[in-house]
Amino acid sequence: MAFRRRNKSYPFFSQEFLIQNHADIVFSLVIFVLIGLMFETTAKTAILFIQPQYNVTTLSPEGEVTFYHYGWKDSATILFYFFIAIILHAVVQEYLLDKVNRRLHLSKSKNTKFNESGQLCVFHLVSSVWSLYIVITEGYLFHLSSLWENYPHVHLRFQVKFFYLTQLAYWLHALPELYFQKVRKEEISRQLQYICLYLLHIAAAYSLNLSRVGVVLLFLQYVSELGFHIARLFYFTDENHQKMFDMWAISFVFTRMVTLTLMFLAVGFGLARSENQGLDWEMGNFNTVLIRMTVLLLVCLTQSWLLWKFIRFQLRRWREFRHEQAVRKKAAAKQPLRPLKRDSLGHHENGVLKAENGASPRIKKLKSP
Repeated sequence: MAFRRRNKSYPFFSQEFLIQNHADIVFSLVIFVLIGLMFETTAKTAILFIQPQYNVTTLSPEGEVTFYHYGWKDSATILFYFFIAIILHAVVQEYLLDKVNRRLHLSKSKNTKFNESGQLCVFHLVSSVWSLYIVITEGYLFHLSSLWENYPHVHLRFQVKFFYLTQLAYWLHALPELYFQKVRKEEISRQLQYICLYLLHIAAAYSLNLSRVGVVLLFLQYVSELGFHIARLFYFTDENHQKMFDMWAISFVFTRMVTLTLMFLAVGFGLARSENQGLDWEMGNFNTVLIRMTVLLLVCLTQSWLLWKFIRFQLRRWREFRHEQAVRKKAAAKQPLRPLKRDSLGHHENGVLKAENGASPRIKKLKSP
């Protein structure tokens, strides 16, 4: 199963061989784990990689309900879906983005950004739909108090835990993809910034048992980022598409306001009034003043940094627009005047003014072209 067209063969275990065949190598590892399910001696080990662990079955009025909590075995599951993310990344790149790139003929810098936005569009679309489904089915949307009530939220449903594991796996896979995709050095630092921020916030929400607030905030963030990357894709296809950036700007500011409001409501107000105060590692309770203030400070700093980048982006767009307007005015001023046409008598057109009210016509002197 080849994900890349091979125009040239490279020595085994060389750098170019690894970059060109990394998806095939990872696919072989995934097949190796799946084959382990077929044998009784290796099935238990293979399950660790495929299925979320630490399940607890409880009785409820609806019957038996299975919940999950986190532990060190989650690292094996994250590793498996880390490999899955690399494979899906290669599939989207080879069968979708590369075909579009051949038609657009973009420069190297625009090609890198186009691939980045294309990959993130697919991921943000899937994640936003998935997180919205969780928010609706778990009842977070219509009962905001459930975001902080009954804390700590140690027991998670399957869809919530699996969502967090796949989120961590995806953003972890984005780190080696910087190497596999040969991202330019000036782009690496920018991409590392948001990759590390996503990993930090998702891991903090998962480990501090703030999963409910985390799902809602991720939904808002992914919808906003989806709008930005769609606007950038349309811009690369046709640079006249600028209005979608204006629509994204409104959603961006709205997302920042709602994010800060929800965090202060859930963490600063809701958890502060909760009865379960104190630090208890066994119960998963991290409801202390220091941890709450640290979480709020982290979110506020991140949102402030994002707003600062947004303002710089808008100012740059405004300067580019003003520069284009000035260039157009200069180009229009340098255009030569169109020579006046002569009539059949040899006079300039509109050179002889017609008499009004019987007065004698006045001849307008014009220089010959």
